[in-house]
Amino acid sequence: MRPRPNERVAGVAVTVRAIRDDEATVALLAVVRVLMDDAFAGDFSDVDWDHTFGGTRVVVEEGGTVVAHAAVVARVLEIGGRPFRAGYVEGVATAPGCQRRGLGSAVMREVAFMLERQYEIGALSTDAQPFYERLGWERWRGPTFARGAGGVARTEEEDDGVMVLRFGPSAGVDLTAAIVCEARQGDDW
Repeated sequence: MRPRPNERVAGVAVTVRAIRDDEATVALLAVVRVLMDDAFAGDFSDVDWDHTFGGTRVVVEEGGTVVAHAAVVARVLEIGGRPFRAGYVEGVATAPGCQRRGLGSAVMREVAFMLERQYEIGALSTDAQPFYERLGWERWRGPTFARGAGGVARTEEEDDGVMVLRFGPSAGVDLTAAIVCEARQGDDW
């Protein structure tokens, strides 16, 4: 991907890197896992961690230390009956001592760059909507569903947390239409 050494965030030099999972070292993954546990105050399960695998990680490093992270994994989302290749964002976190300095925004700007070049739409689930809205993400206003072995099931508890980043082929997507993801272990969204 496009590493950007010496980018400045809040006046501090940082490096923003995108690393495919098949290129990530065991040491990097161990550091990111600790970051997840710290940032989520121990509320980041092994299943949540598993959801971050299978795509590309974006990390921000300051002084050689990973201080922010997000993962993008490929999923298919069906919106109004049409499938979209989605870059689904997981594991967005900033080290507790580094929060409120623009590092999470730097990660998400790189994620948006990646999404617009490799996918048809971006999606994520969060309870921190104002942060993502500042970066161009929009709240999904339609009903959410998950498709599993037993068919399509309503995921009403997720309705207020799903957000999308529309561009290119998804620019005109109706935010009030039904949206369906594939079911998975843990949270579907």
